[in-house]
Amino acid sequence: MGDVLAGFHAAWEFESDSVRIRYERGIRTPKLFQTLGERLVPLAALESVTVTPGKRGTVVLRAQPRPGADPLLEAAAGQLKDGSDPYRLVLPAERATLAEYYADELRPLLTASGPAEKFLVAAPEAPRQFKAYDGKASFDGAAVHFRWSWTGASTAKWKAGDQRFAVADLGGVEWRSPEVFEGHLRLLRRDLAGAAAPVPADQDPATVVFGLGYGPVHESLPFAAAVLEAVRARGAAAVPAPTGRRDPADIAERIRHLGELHQAGLVTDEEFSAKKAELLAEL
Repeated sequence: MGDVLAGFHAAWEFESDSVRIRYERGIRTPKLFQTLGERLVPLAALESVTVTPGKRGTVVLRAQPRPGADPLLEAAAGQLKDGSDPYRLVLPAERATLAEYYADELRPLLTASGPAEKFLVAAPEAPRQFKAYDGKASFDGAAVHFRWSWTGASTAKWKAGDQRFAVADLGGVEWRSPEVFEGHLRLLRRDLAGAAAPVPADQDPATVVFGLGYGPVHESLPFAAAVLEAVRARGAAAVPAPTGRRDPADIAERIRHLGELHQAGLVTDEEFSAKKAELLAEL
């Protein structure tokens, strides 16, 4: 096709076998888009495209990637808000007909479906780094480094010392958005695959903890995606989700900490009730 469709914060260029998405760098553009800059999405990575009404007089053209095709979305695991979805192009409502036209042009070209056998969209390139609440994380393409902060790191992490994890020793990553309670980035070590229960994030030397202003989405998610792509490129098997129950004493301690956050006004009544119920369910 070769046409360009410009919307709010991004423009899509339609090529014969791909869609090139260029994100704006304006002050109102979501920071994640500014970090991504530009992405080349092969049509083989997409399984559908839709046009739906948006908010406040807009229409949304959205491409749906196949499961496993994009390391960014694999790392995000469904936690991205609509405003930060890199596959949504928001347009003025009067351009709905044009959006439908391009959707109709794309649909016959999307012949692949189901999970992709490998990543088809490139992750943000290394090196990458960001500041977490309890330390600084960096990735040079071969290994992840955690350097602990004396003001935020737990005693357990200080005792363990600064950490280095080679890509070859990892089976994946676990990213929990900094926009929710207990956000963190956990490296899933191959030698601990199938462990009975995960160590709490603030005690685990393979995890950095997020917080207000620490580990923002536009820094920590591209970081997680870059690590995940490097791990998959080395053929590392995915680490199965840990099973088993936590220590009751650990649950009690985390509920106590949650109560302190609630009393300080940092957690809403709804968040407190929901998280407390989730912790109790692990007993």
